[in-house]
This record gives sequence, structure tokens and C-alpha cells, in this order.
Amino acid sequence: MRVFVAGHRGMVGGAISRKLAERGADVITRARAELDLTDQAAVRDFFAGTRPDAVILAAAKVGGIHANNTYPADFIYENLMIECNVIHQAFAAGVRRLLQLGSSCIYPRAVAQPMREDALLTGVLEPTNEPYAIAKIAGIKLCESYNRQYGTDYRSVMPTNLYGPGDNFHPENSHVLPALILRFHDAAQCGAEEVMIWGSGNPRREFLHVDDMAEASLFVFDLPSDVYRANTQPMLSHVNVGSGSDVSILELAQIIAHVTGFSGGIVTDPSKPDGTMRKLMDVSRLADMGWRASIGLERGIAETYQWFLDNRTALRAA
Repeated sequence: MRVFVAGHRGMVGGAISRKLAERGADVITRARAELDLTDQAAVRDFFAGTRPDAVILAAAKVGGIHANNTYPADFIYENLMIECNVIHQAFAAGVRRLLQLGSSCIYPRAVAQPMREDALLTGVLEPTNEPYAIAKIAGIKLCESYNRQYGTDYRSVMPTNLYGPGDNFHPENSHVLPALILRFHDAAQCGAEEVMIWGSGNPRREFLHVDDMAEASLFVFDLPSDVYRANTQPMLSHVNVGSGSDVSILELAQIIAHVTGFSGGIVTDPSKPDGTMRKLMDVSRLADMGWRASIGLERGIAETYQWFLDNRTALRAA
């Protein structure tokens, strides 16, 4: 099978590409310098020329609270353009099978926990990442709409917070887990007495290792159509992917402090935004299908920190 993985240089797309290659699939990739997914004509020409059998859409503009607050126009525009171009041009090229990756931020801010798939569009979104969330909701509805109108088999998986080898360790634009790894590593190296973390430390977050996400994505991708349809609905086609458990940001910081060897104090900064107070996925639908996460949080953080140590020279030069 010839599979186009959009976003293969990202953390998730890279993990999925590696696992596909291990299976013997013919993985088609393009770097951004070769193919700008926001360029409609370029994407059309790519699909017309390559004609892949299937598509996995892992490309997206992503970032943490700071990045989402600072660049809201970039987040909604780029993600909408990527989804519209890839999904429509895949259809135009005769691709019947597609998997697109979304985000847990699609759910309302004040949603019941854990978050069920049917909570989508039942309330107001979290303001700090609303533009990104709207783009990701549009991706789900694009897939559902092409399925309804044209009989395609386009599926969506909604991951919780992801981390792992290949993560973004930018000091301002990264997500919370890699940002804390960088902060605690630097503090441990210079012998700092304390590390400050954003917000109150009370919000709870769920984290999933990228290798687990890659396995879950391919599990959903491989499901026979009748099995997938039996566990979803035409207007509720997305599937949550997560670990099924969460920790407070303060507890996360304590784990990272232990892994990085930082022995000083941890203080909170309540003047910074907390974001949503809890985000835990209801993963019962995926569990019923037959998949569960296998990589524990402390083990996963230790593996991620080792990858950071092995690659920190290249990361700082980027």
C-alpha cells in the first residue's frame, strides 16, 4: 500500500511513518520546502502526480497557550487550509481511505469529565485556543461530509496531549511537558534553587506517548469498515485517543524534576493563565474496539528526556 503521510517531520507523523515503514508500506512524504500544504494548486498537483492509496493527515500548526494566544490568525488559517486542501484533493485523486489527526481542544471548556465524543459542539470553547479548535472541528466535519456525500472512508482520531521523542522544545512556543523538561534541565544544570511554573499548578492534564499515539492511529486506520462504523456514527465519526488517566501540572512538574535530577523547590505563578482546569479523554470507545495505551508517564518522560539529551545540540541550533 502506498500511504501519503502529511506532516512526517512532526513528532506524530514521524512516529506513524516509522511504524508504517516497519510494516513494509510504501510511505510517501514531502518536506514543507517540497510541498506547501496551504497551497491549493501545489497540493492538487501533488495528488494528481502521486495517486496514493491512502492518506494520514498528521500535518498541523501546533503550539501551547503562549503560541495560541500570540498567533491566533496563523493557527486558524494554516490549519483550515491544510485540512481543506489535503482532504479535498485526496478525494479528487480517488483516495477512498484517509485518517486525520485532531486534538482534544475540540471539546467545550466546561464539558463533563472525562470528555466523551458526543460532547462535541455542545458548549463554548476554551478562549485561549479557540481558533485552533475551530479548525480541528472543521477537519472532523470535512471527513464526515465527504463520507456522507461520496461514500469515502475518512476517519478522525482526537489525541490527548502528546509528548515524546521529536517533540518541540522551544522555550516559548512548546507545549507544557517539553517546556517543563527544558526548564528543569536548565535549572538542574545551573544549580538553581527553584523553578517557577505557569499558573496555579492545579489544572489536570492527560498525556500520551507519541509511540502509543502512532499505534492507536494505525489501529483505527486498519479497522474494517464495518467494525469502525459499528463503533461510530455518521455525524459522530471521531474517536478519542488517550491514556485514560491524568495528573495535575504540579504533579507533572514533580515527575519531571525527579527525572531531570532537579532537587530545588517548585513554585507556581498564579498570574499566568491556567487554561481549562481539567482535560481528560473518555477512551472507552477505543478500548471497546480493542486498543489501550501501554507506556506509563514516568517511563515515557524518562525516554523523552534521554532523547532531549541526545539531541539538545541540534535542538539549540535549530
